[in-house]
Parts: sequence; C-alpha cells; structure tokens
Amino acid sequence: MSRTRDLPARLGCLLARHQVLHDHEREPRNRLRWLPELRRWQTQRLEASFDRFLRDPRRRPAAQFFLTDVYNDNDFSRRDADIAKVLPMMQRLLPGALLATVADAIELGLLTHALDLRMAQVLEEIAPDRRRLDAVLYAEVYRRCGLPRLRGHQVALLAKVGIDLGRAMRLPGVSMLLKLSRGPARAAGLEELQGFLERGFAAFGALGDAGAFIAEIEADEREVLRRLFAGDPRPFGMTRVE
Repeated sequence: MSRTRDLPARLGCLLARHQVLHDHEREPRNRLRWLPELRRWQTQRLEASFDRFLRDPRRRPAAQFFLTDVYNDNDFSRRDADIAKVLPMMQRLLPGALLATVADAIELGLLTHALDLRMAQVLEEIAPDRRRLDAVLYAEVYRRCGLPRLRGHQVALLAKVGIDLGRAMRLPGVSMLLKLSRGPARAAGLEELQGFLERGFAAFGALGDAGAFIAEIEADEREVLRRLFAGDPRPFGMTRVE
C-alpha cells in the first residue's frame, strides 16, 4: 500500500487526537506539577547526549533542528493548528512524501506527550514532595511506566522522521516551493508551519546525507532505552546528566 494513500485521514485523526491530548479540560494531567520539570530534565538530557553533534559544524544545524522542532519539550500546538487550517491546500501543493513526514512528526510529538503525561502522573504518586528530577528518579519512573514497545516505536519514529525529512527536502522543486510559500504563509498566519519546513530544509541541506547521522542518534537512543529497562546504574553511559 502506498504510504500516502490514506494520508488525509491519518493527518486528520492525528490532529484531532493531538487537540484532545493537549486540552487541559479533557486531559487534566496537563496541569500536573511534575510535567514542566520532566520536560526540562529531558531537554537537558537530550542536549547532553547531542553534545558531539552540536560541536560538529556540519551536523550542528541538523542536531539543533531535532532539539527544537522534532524531539523536545516545545509546544507544537501552534504548528499543528496551522496544519489543520491548511490541510486541503497542503494536499494540493506539497509532495506526498513531505506531507507523510509531517504526519510522522505529529505522531512522534503525540506519542512523546502521552508518555510524558504517564511519567508525570507516576512522579506525582511516588515523589509528591520532591521538586527536582535527577537521573536516579527518572530511571525509576521510566521503568515503572513500562511500555517498552511504545518506547521502541518512539525511537523508530524519531529515526523515520529524520530519514524521510532528509529525503523529502532533496525532492526537486521543494526549495522553490518553500520560497514561494513564505509570503502567503505569513499573510495567512502560518509562520510556525512555514518555519518548521524551512528550518528542516536548511538543516538537512547543510548535512547532506542524513543516513549516518540518524543511524547514530537511533543507536544511541535504543541503547539508552535498553539500559533504562535493564536497571543499568548508568543508563546514559558517559553522558553527564544531573
């Protein structure tokens, strides 16, 4: 089956689920005290894990794009609201491969937020008087939450978004299409979506072949996942995380 055959239905479903999961009334766990601290700590951990990429001039733009636009604690609700508004137009103008990658990015953000809500709830239960997260407490909560298959899928989606975005950005005409859409996007209030696509294009343009870069990230994250579930006393290896 073509990856893009059911894309409109998939995008619509993902956007609807995203809206529900981020709604504080329908999903009260968004108000949990631990959620911002969990996100802060995970951001710090990812930045530490990405340190070698960030110190490499060629790979730095792609690493920064991952940290700010793909796999981080940023609120992507504005970007995804942009997508919902212009979905019919996007289907007419953008290549199917690029739209499918946008859908994967939304699914990754949706899954990551759902897992974060689960962890924040467990933190509220086992550490109601704590205020700061550390590696030991994080590892304990990670194991208590379980769901190793979903965690594996989260890493697989991360890799898929990176590989497919790199490929999509090399499609003929994408560069010109992004330039031509800049004005209309600004006029329509779609700066978040336009910025996401432009930053991705610039990052992967500087990187060249994304395969080795993404494979390294995926291998690192799968090793972290394995160590966390195995109860390794140093689940993040040599990465220093407070």
